Amino acid sequence: MTTGRPDSPSSDKSEFRKAAAQRRREIVPVTGEAFIPSFAAIPLAPSSVVAGYWPLGDEADVRPLLAELSARGHVIVLPAVLQKNAPLVFRRWFVGQELERGPHRTVHPPASAEVVEPDLLLVPLLAFDDRGGRLGYGGGYYDRTLAALRGAGKKILAVGVAYGAQRWPALPMDEHDQRLDWVITEQGALEMCS
Repeated sequence: MTTGRPDSPSSDKSEFRKAAAQRRREIVPVTGEAFIPSFAAIPLAPSSVVAGYWPLGDEADVRPLLAELSARGHVIVLPAVLQKNAPLVFRRWFVGQELERGPHRTVHPPASAEVVEPDLLLVPLLAFDDRGGRLGYGGGYYDRTLAALRGAGKKILAVGVAYGAQRWPALPMDEHDQRLDWVITEQGALEMCS
């Protein structure tokens, strides 16, 4: 493991991003199936719409979990970036569906796919802490999306997906940063404290 990591919330986010990205590169990934048992602890109504993501690089792979939830009858949606500095939109996804390329190396269902508002968001991240703090990539898409949904009165559950080694004692949080409700790792589920 790398030494000299910032562990203080007074450190700026760019320092944390660099250290968190390095820490994640050092993690030996597990198969995506490892997250399925951890997800069982999440309170999820049978009719809930679940927003996943298509993993990039060394992100935790949620595709097996999405396939499992789809087989249980949940509607699955994936995010699409339509414009910079705007909330994400979510398009319906089916197992085996062909995806299109989007900005920032993302892939998403085609523009013809139905747009559906989710009840639960699976959120990729670089780092998390026990207060529900999340460090993303700096684009602010998930913060804007959660703020818009929560601001409209939507009861939305934000579930970070990470490896246990991505846990930090404390992360710097700005007033616009949205907190996670839960984090699932290959080791289990953690309900976040506020």
